[in-house]
Amino acid sequence: MAWDTERTKRLLLDAATAEFSEHGLAGARVDRIATTAGVNKERIYQYFGKKDDLFAAVLAARLRASMDDVPMRGTGPEAVGDYAGRLFDHHLADGVIPRLVFWEGLERADATVADAARASYHDEKVARFQELLPGIGRAAAGELLLTIVTLVNAWPVLSQLDRFLAGTSNARADARRRAVVDVATAIAAAALASAEAGASENQVVAHENQG
Repeated sequence: MAWDTERTKRLLLDAATAEFSEHGLAGARVDRIATTAGVNKERIYQYFGKKDDLFAAVLAARLRASMDDVPMRGTGPEAVGDYAGRLFDHHLADGVIPRLVFWEGLERADATVADAARASYHDEKVARFQELLPGIGRAAAGELLLTIVTLVNAWPVLSQLDRFLAGTSNARADARRRAVVDVATAIAAAALASAEAGASENQVVAHENQG
């Protein structure tokens, strides 16, 4: 019977996702991943390379899926707030991406920055975000998106700070979601107003130069 390569890869990625999420890159064990997947560990090296490469593949797959699962739609500050709220919902339900992103930052940030595929993914994400706020530049869009992603990713992994600063109400998730949406909407409105003011000023200057 022919070996089902794609099924084996899915099993390994699923097992690796759980392992890396729980233990990070340094603490993860290839033997445990292989055992959980029910696959010989040599298949990991064959399909993904070393453990570091497997971590990168796991997170890249999760991030790409999240872009499809949480599309950016509409225009204006309210659309930005809506996106932030839906991203919050997705990451809270998924529970994996925030942990993987924080592990990545702690353990392989430099290697990730040098990854051309990840750079292309984030360039695409910023470009899509610019469509939510027509008129803002790439730098402003990147700053806004970084703020939103930081807000969304931090809450699931900083539960101790949440309890210290905001208490333990059963409605904490709803309250935090509203806060994230409000902040995202406000900073988007401010960025859009700044971009529009800058465009108007440039038009005035151009007119004066023509005169």
